Amino acid sequence: MHPASRPLIVAAIALAVSLHSRSALSDSPNPRDVAFFETRIRPVLVQHCYECHSQNAKELGGSLLLDDVAAMKDGGQSGPMIDQDDPNQSLILQALRYEDIEMPPEAPLPEAVIADFEKWIQRGAVVPQTSPKSGDETDNKSDANDTETLWSLKPVTHPAIPEVQQADWPRDPIDRFVLAQLESAGITPTSDAEPAKLARRLHIDLIGLEPSVQQYDEFIRDYQRDGDAATARLVDRLLASPRFGERWGRHWLDVARYGESNGNDGLGRNPTFPHAWRYRNYVIDSINDDTPYDQFLREQIAGDLMPSDSPDQRDRQLIATGFLAMTAKPAKAMNDDFDMDIVADQIDVVGSGVMGLSVACARCHDHKFDPVSMKDYYALAGVFTSTESMWGVAGHEKLTAPPTDLHVLTAAPKVLPPEDFVETVIVLDSATGIPKAIPKSKWAPGTPLAMGVRDRKEPADCKLNIQGSSKKLGEPVPRGFLPACKVCSEDEGDAEPDFVVPPGQSGRLQLAQWLTHPQHPLTARVMVNRIWMHLFGNGLVRTPNDFGVYGQRPSHPELLDHLSSRFVRDGWSIKRLVRAIALSRIYQLSSSASDDLIQADEENFLLSRHSRRRLDAETLRDSMLQASGQLHLIASPGSIVQHRDILVNLAGNLHQPTPQRSVYLCYLRSSPPPSLAPFDLPDFTEVVAQRDDSTVPGQALYLLNSSVVVENATRLAERALAEQVSSAGSSVEQRIRFVFRQALRREPSTSETDDATQFLRDMIDQLGDPLAAWSSVAQGLMISNEFRYVD
Repeated sequence: MHPASRPLIVAAIALAVSLHSRSALSDSPNPRDVAFFETRIRPVLVQHCYECHSQNAKELGGSLLLDDVAAMKDGGQSGPMIDQDDPNQSLILQALRYEDIEMPPEAPLPEAVIADFEKWIQRGAVVPQTSPKSGDETDNKSDANDTETLWSLKPVTHPAIPEVQQADWPRDPIDRFVLAQLESAGITPTSDAEPAKLARRLHIDLIGLEPSVQQYDEFIRDYQRDGDAATARLVDRLLASPRFGERWGRHWLDVARYGESNGNDGLGRNPTFPHAWRYRNYVIDSINDDTPYDQFLREQIAGDLMPSDSPDQRDRQLIATGFLAMTAKPAKAMNDDFDMDIVADQIDVVGSGVMGLSVACARCHDHKFDPVSMKDYYALAGVFTSTESMWGVAGHEKLTAPPTDLHVLTAAPKVLPPEDFVETVIVLDSATGIPKAIPKSKWAPGTPLAMGVRDRKEPADCKLNIQGSSKKLGEPVPRGFLPACKVCSEDEGDAEPDFVVPPGQSGRLQLAQWLTHPQHPLTARVMVNRIWMHLFGNGLVRTPNDFGVYGQRPSHPELLDHLSSRFVRDGWSIKRLVRAIALSRIYQLSSSASDDLIQADEENFLLSRHSRRRLDAETLRDSMLQASGQLHLIASPGSIVQHRDILVNLAGNLHQPTPQRSVYLCYLRSSPPPSLAPFDLPDFTEVVAQRDDSTVPGQALYLLNSSVVVENATRLAERALAEQVSSAGSSVEQRIRFVFRQALRREPSTSETDDATQFLRDMIDQLGDPLAAWSSVAQGLMISNEFRYVD
């Protein structure tokens, strides 16, 4: 592009771009930040710091307390430990880095742990307002297992469908629950969305792609003739599309902390997971097949322990257990608690990811707020200490003792990655079905491998780790689950099923059965809430990973229970629930509303209107590729990642340009896809149910200067210039119309046509470069709010 064109390009784009400022922060801490402190920071403080810096210390070091909120903020003799103006210069980081003060004095902590402290400070150094005491497992027993006030642990009810005044307004019982609360507040919901906006909303929400110009026009014509029936046909078509699994599979991959590398292991390396892609494809296929959610969970937690009818089914279930193996971990040589850190991650993905409870917070002490004790934690930990994780071949010589960390699949995929570097492999004996190790790829080259887990040879209960340290052990705790989560029905007298872990088994199969029992109080509620969140922008519970005391209460508790019981009754079908919500009147409301309505329901807790939302990172990139005509919709058979311990700062060389959907990009930890990273992409190291929604200058700079954006704008401009024009109207006007319809799926207004025509004329006169001029117009549309937001 001609350098002289930049001022005009910036001027054109400035007319189109208006980034929304982030809303003011709440006084209450973000539950995700609280969970980060409890699971990643407090255990380190307990193990390495509380001996000298707690209220129970025999001699307080440096007048610094680290087990009290106010004292942590005030600091000690050396001053405040957190520098809010320059977080990187915080005293606690200097001490951990051994830059001046050296803490802990016996030896520096692993780089990965120090990185967690850096992240904690960057996130605002959130500390819960009430801190548990330091000490052993006897602390804080008074609050453990108290379920009287925690709504989420009570049985799911079957509430009666409420009566409403506007009886002809609802289309589904969902609408009655919402309308009843609106009427009670004296609020009338806004009008229905225009068919054009509804078509785009449904496409983005269900498949993550814009409707084509032809699909858009066809729906509007169909809707004008047939209204609700036309919408139902569109929803059914989108649910049947393979793109649905790619869109909704990505949501689950966030929960499963999916990544194709370990991330910085503390030694400056980023060991790759060359077989992680099989788990990604398993998730996408399962969502497309509408695998019942209870089965979906059982396969991921205990698929290797479940019966199978065929080699293909056996392979599917082995691959599914990658859910528990996707751990980001420091090198074993740098971490005395390596094994228990792996267990903590697995407990967290089951706790936060499936149940919406921060169980991992009880590793060092009884949970101060939620009814989870240390004994509950180590009862669950025993299930995972009795489980062996197998990570493919990523750094196995350094991360695990034996090189036997491979799942071998019995059915070969279409594309086989090279495995010549493998020295030993685990296979199933054809006669006995027992796994065994054989020397070397004696097995056929290209034998397909997968990440996953399996039971250890001698499962055993886990001993309680005093203060969270595996070097200070208490009594063994019998394997089991959370007593506070009772899986009996609301009818009095119904006995709770027995989920005893048999000797010789890890307990994962029983855990999976317990989690997916129809009367489990959390599993269905948590998933239903997430499905609602992905369709509305916020869940009925606005803390989707935290249904505990710290989490928000549901805005519509009866509706949440109605949907949860309906979800189970309908066979745990994700597609059926998405369909019901998408066809409800409340989902199809306009995002526009009067000032009076907005004032009456400012945060939209009562759902008086639809919420305008920004496209997530993947959808933004895919939409740009789609508008430019470059998007490639053939599913990826595998991954470009192969076995290597790449340096963290060189990981970016694996991110090659590709027209494939964003879900198939290379998701390396510590080195995310550059085209997605600026837009709140998770780091894939923790459970993420709802992504952050920040607005920072780097996003605007990316949209203005990224080669990806410029390339897509240029391709759209080339399409416009190649467009055959009719004899009616000027060629410039027809091409402006083409660019608007490809980018925004609508006709330009008269004033927009006039402005674009004048801009093009001025730019071409000045530069003599039609392509540069048209590229500027295309880029302006692609980075406009109208393109980046969905109503």
